[in-house]
Amino acid sequence: MSTGLPTIAVMMGDPAGIGPEVCVKALSEKAIQRKCHPFLIGSAYVVQKAIQLCGLNVPVHRIDTPSQSRLHSGICVLDPGDTKGEDFIWGHPSAIAGKAVVSWQRLGEQMGRNKEIDGLVLGPIDSNSIALGGMVSHVDDLQPSGTYMLRISGKLKVVPISEHIRFKDILSTVQPDHIFKVIKLLHESLSKWGIAHPRIAVAGINPHAMFEEDKTHVAPAVDLARKIGIDALGPIAPDSVFRMNLDGKYDAVVSMYHDQGQVAVKTAVFEGACTIYIGLPYVMINVPHGSAFDIAGKGVAQPSSLVAAVNTASHLASGLAFLNESSADQGT
Repeated sequence: MSTGLPTIAVMMGDPAGIGPEVCVKALSEKAIQRKCHPFLIGSAYVVQKAIQLCGLNVPVHRIDTPSQSRLHSGICVLDPGDTKGEDFIWGHPSAIAGKAVVSWQRLGEQMGRNKEIDGLVLGPIDSNSIALGGMVSHVDDLQPSGTYMLRISGKLKVVPISEHIRFKDILSTVQPDHIFKVIKLLHESLSKWGIAHPRIAVAGINPHAMFEEDKTHVAPAVDLARKIGIDALGPIAPDSVFRMNLDGKYDAVVSMYHDQGQVAVKTAVFEGACTIYIGLPYVMINVPHGSAFDIAGKGVAQPSSLVAAVNTASHLASGLAFLNESSADQGT
C-alpha cells in the first residue's frame, strides 16, 4: 500500500439486515473519513436504498479498484455485480443474501492478501442466510484458517482457544501445545500493535483453576511461554481474571472456551465492541452483533460497533499504538 491514510474495505454484511444501514451511517461520518480511505464491498443498489432510508445526504461513487477510494469523498462502493439489489427484502434471510456475503467476504480477503487494502471490516451477517446459501456448512467456516478471534470491549481484550463447539468437546482442545500457540500468537499481535511488553493472563478451565486439568493442561503452556520470554501468567481463576484485565493488571486474556470469555466481553462494554482476527498479514475485524432482521429497514440501527471496528482497523493498520482507552473511540 502507498503511504498516508490506510485503505479500509467494509463488507456490508447481510444486505437484508441492518448492515447496509450501519455501514452508510458510519462511512458518512467525517471523523471516519479523516482516519482512512474507506469503501464498501456489496450491492450499490442496496447502499442507495439504505442512504435514502436513513435520510442521509451523501454522494455515492461506484469504484472498480480499492485505490479509487482515495479519489472521492462520500461513500465509495465496490460492487462485484454478482447480485440484483431488488432480490433482497429487508428483514428476511435468503440464499442469495448468504451467497453474496460469502462472495463479498472472500473478495475482501483476497484484496488483503494481495495488499490492495490495509484492513477489512466485516458487517453483520445472518447465520440463516449463510445456511440457505449453501456455500459453507456453518458460519464458523467463514473464519480464515489459522486465525483466532480477539474480542475487544473497552479495556477488556479476550481471545478463546476455540469457538463454537460442544461443551463436552472443550477439554480435548485444552492441550498445552494449543494453548501455547494462542499465547504466542497473541503476544506477537499485541507487540505489532504497539504494546511493547504484553502482559498476558491465561484463564484456568475449572472454577478457581484448582483441579488437575489446570495443572496438567494449562500450566505447562504458560511455563513454555515464559521460557521464551513472554510475560504470561496462569492458570488464573476464571472468576477473577477478566476483572484483572479491566483493572489494567494484564493487557489481554486467553480463555479456555468461547463463552468463558464472551460472557465477560458482552457484560463489560458491549456497545462499540469488536473482534480482531489475529494471525493474518492484514487487519481484519468483525462486529459483535448480528443482522437484527427485526429492525432492518427502519433506519434506527445504531452504527457504534461498526464505527469502532473501522476506527480500530484504521488505527492498527496505521501502525499506531493500540486503542486501550475505549474500543468505541468515536473520534468526534
